[in-house]
Amino acid sequence: MKDLYTINEFSKISGIETSTLRYWDSIGLFSPVKRDEYNNYRRYSLTQLFTVNFVTTMSDLDVPLKNIAELREGRNPESLLRLLELKVKQLDMELIKLREQSSIIHVRQELIRYGMRVDENEIAVMKRDDMKMILWPRNEYSEGDTFIKPLSDFIHNAGDYGINLSYPVGGYWDDFESFAAGPDRPDHFVSIDPTGNHIRKAGDYLVGFAKGYYGVVEDLPDRMRAVIREKELRISGPVYMIYLFEEISIDNSEEYLSQVIVSASRRR
Repeated sequence: MKDLYTINEFSKISGIETSTLRYWDSIGLFSPVKRDEYNNYRRYSLTQLFTVNFVTTMSDLDVPLKNIAELREGRNPESLLRLLELKVKQLDMELIKLREQSSIIHVRQELIRYGMRVDENEIAVMKRDDMKMILWPRNEYSEGDTFIKPLSDFIHNAGDYGINLSYPVGGYWDDFESFAAGPDRPDHFVSIDPTGNHIRKAGDYLVGFAKGYYGVVEDLPDRMRAVIREKELRISGPVYMIYLFEEISIDNSEEYLSQVIVSASRRR
């Protein structure tokens, strides 16, 4: 045991790099107890390990060095508690953001992986699980309008509705005939957001796929009608168009891939 230690010795004892100790000294955060009067070398004492522990603990909590320096002198339980309460609030906000980012990633992963394995020409009745989403307000169209105007109008107000536009956006039509008559004019938009309270319920659905820019489905409605007649299906309820590939995952709009889905059952 010695009274004083060189910077290299103190670095080994404390686990703090010498470059960090020098930096802390330069900004007045943590300085040696003395300097040699002849060579100005730094000298540290073992009792300074307590201060080092305080600094590293605060730093691990992402407290800015400026705040650590202000708190270090004359710190007390009350001041530390106020700081910790503030950090908890900040962390709670960060956790909310991280959870939402994770949710967006999982939703997009699922859609992309599904899109990579589908047969784009297939039209068939398939089982689908519940899917939660947010149903946007009903779109209003003037003569000649497509989805562009109501979508643009809504995007400017999405925050007021608590809509995160990083989730995939799809279309909703009240019924199959509405979809067939205006595939570029959905009655609503939907966000594929698993926190939404609109549920596309599990069941049997007639599923088809279309390639191309938003609202472009080519002859998909006619091909779906042909399958409905051939298999003697009864279709009911809304039509959902969900994009598996869009501008987030592919740069050629002609290669966008959408899934069109409507509830179907066998006629008795």
